[in-house]
Amino acid sequence: MSNTCTGRGVCAPAGVLAHGVACGIKANGKHDLGLLHFPHGASVAGVFTQNLVKAAPVLLTSEKVKRGHCKAVVVNSGNANACTGQKGMDDAKTMCRIAAHALGCSEEEVLVCSTGVIGEPLPMEAVERGIYEAAKGLSTEGDEAFAQAILTTDTGIKTCTVDCGDFCIGGAAKGAGMIHPNMATMLAFITTDVKASAEELQSLLREAVDLSFNRITVDGDTSTNDTVLLMATGASGAVLEEKRKPFRKGLIDVCQHLAKAIVRDGEGATKLVKVKVEGTDTEEDAKKICSTIATSLLFKTALFGEDPNWGRIAGALGRAGVPIDPNGFSVFIGDVPVVERGVGVEGDWETPAHKVMTQSEFEITVRIGNGPASYWMWTCDLSHGYVSINADYRS
Repeated sequence: MSNTCTGRGVCAPAGVLAHGVACGIKANGKHDLGLLHFPHGASVAGVFTQNLVKAAPVLLTSEKVKRGHCKAVVVNSGNANACTGQKGMDDAKTMCRIAAHALGCSEEEVLVCSTGVIGEPLPMEAVERGIYEAAKGLSTEGDEAFAQAILTTDTGIKTCTVDCGDFCIGGAAKGAGMIHPNMATMLAFITTDVKASAEELQSLLREAVDLSFNRITVDGDTSTNDTVLLMATGASGAVLEEKRKPFRKGLIDVCQHLAKAIVRDGEGATKLVKVKVEGTDTEEDAKKICSTIATSLLFKTALFGEDPNWGRIAGALGRAGVPIDPNGFSVFIGDVPVVERGVGVEGDWETPAHKVMTQSEFEITVRIGNGPASYWMWTCDLSHGYVSINADYRS
């Protein structure tokens, strides 16, 4: 049985080194370049943004991942290297080349990721300086420095480790705004010391992402740069073929822990809310309804105001594009019923419902009918802070 914790991160598995530095990409002087190194190599799998406008690092790394093997990942924050033309692609390749020289490996064995402001060229002199500095500081204790180096508007690092007995899984992620399925402005790096092929990792990663990073929304926007990478060093000696069940559970645990941390840290967010839709005929119907509710601005502002105004839910439900019986749905805030058969319940439901909404984390369930399908997502409230952060993001 695996147990999720937050004490470590990407360096918890054997065969992983990391470091992060401040090299001057960010004007505020915070960490902005991170490096992961697998001295003996690692199998690798990846899942990338479905946005049609993809950053140069996404285009480059998604091709390199097809080789199924890597020795390093270089990441910068503060600059997305997106919509930067041929120069952006040249700069992404240069980052790989510099990292390869610093680590003594092949350029093809280095993956690259970027996150930050779109449309601005990378300050390559600073980037080069940062890569060499990060390479000199690589260690098995570099979890925190690496996790700091990938942040943008995040308020803190997001790390996780799952101990699966004879192997472990560690991870670090960033993300707080432009968060929505398929995926979002997020990066996630997951490491393990189990021995596995790239093909095995890819199928399990896709499942884990569908149950985690593709179930979160902050503002309904996706990005040009989102990437989730899973690297397996094999250093523990444990073989995935023999450990598939605990590995699958551990991987989902890590991805869900990091995904929830992203929503909890949503720009200006004060609430983490799980929206569940039940009783539809198909999962696709439940998904449409769930996503419509979870991204509704009126619903999200009601969450911020701790106002159990279920009319916001009814309105979103009715425009989700799924045929429903308007006299047949029910709504629960926590375990408090507020709507039955399409009508508000009698008595004082508002006081206990409001009490639920004062919590920092709770659930809202919408029951459509008696169908067999369901779907859920994690969302957050929309506060004054979100507008303030994004109104002056570049300045």
